[in-house]
Amino acid sequence: MKIGIVGLGFMGSTHLKAIKKMAASGPYPVELAAVSDERPDLLSGDLSSIQGNLGGPGEKYDFSSIGRYTDWRDLLKDPNVDAVDFCTPTFLHVANAVEALQAGKHVLVEKPMAISAKDTETMLAAAKASGKTLMIAQVLRFVPAYRQLRETIHSGAAGKPIQATFRRRCAAPFWSKWMCDPKLSGGAIIDLLIHDIDFAIHTFGEPESVSAVGVEDLPRGLDVITATLAYANNLNVIIQGGWYHPKAFPFSMDYNVVCEEATFEFSSAGTEPTQYLVDGSQKPLPLPEQDGYEAELAYFVECISTGKSPDFCPPEESAAGVRLAGKLKEARQRNGEKVS
Repeated sequence: MKIGIVGLGFMGSTHLKAIKKMAASGPYPVELAAVSDERPDLLSGDLSSIQGNLGGPGEKYDFSSIGRYTDWRDLLKDPNVDAVDFCTPTFLHVANAVEALQAGKHVLVEKPMAISAKDTETMLAAAKASGKTLMIAQVLRFVPAYRQLRETIHSGAAGKPIQATFRRRCAAPFWSKWMCDPKLSGGAIIDLLIHDIDFAIHTFGEPESVSAVGVEDLPRGLDVITATLAYANNLNVIIQGGWYHPKAFPFSMDYNVVCEEATFEFSSAGTEPTQYLVDGSQKPLPLPEQDGYEAELAYFVECISTGKSPDFCPPEESAAGVRLAGKLKEARQRNGEKVS
């Protein structure tokens, strides 16, 4: 399968690294066929200046033998491209996906799917009409520390889940002007916490009601929330975090999940995924050795290569995540009032 990448920022650079590894050792043939970015200097292949909140700097690539486009719509016209991987700003996702699907391309869109529920419905309709694969890059589903947690919970080995807390925090990403505008980025709930919102849906389903408190003060860089997702079986899932003071505040993600027979704990700040058992013992949560981004892209390629739908990461659930994020924003404005 031949892939074109649109957007050569941090996520585009990250996806390039994954495709490079897959091309060398993946079970399905994959090839980088084209790249697009509005910055012509990046089309030279030197992405060493690219930085993000996870992982190292970008690398240098040889793009001389592939298609290079400053206009992403020109990449869609490239007959050598089977699928397009969009690593673009959130406000472009609906146009990116719809036009690529209409051009007969399979589509992977970086999270979040879109800013509004209406846009997600437009994208789903375009995918259905085209007959092509649409998948949203919800990488947390593929990160070993989270994937193994879900598999262990679903196996029933730890008993019924009772309470779960997921946190994700970072400095406000005001290095990019569009991120500062919630109309373009969706703010921290859509841009950052969509990871944990999606993982909650992936693991526990959609909640019956939500409530939330927090503050949005973007002139200071603050967009934070503590939200509770209430489920019919008395399970409460807490999602907490957001954007904190720019530049200074470090990135971190963690979880604490309490089940009848075990508690699970993980923190990117230093706690490896661990099970604390009811008998007083503890042991590591066994993890597969695979990078989440590589696993995500490999699954996308597998679905297209075998003709199966992306049931592990269906776009319908990504759309549900955007809807739920909207409910959390509404609940925060109501300052703790329960929202159905």
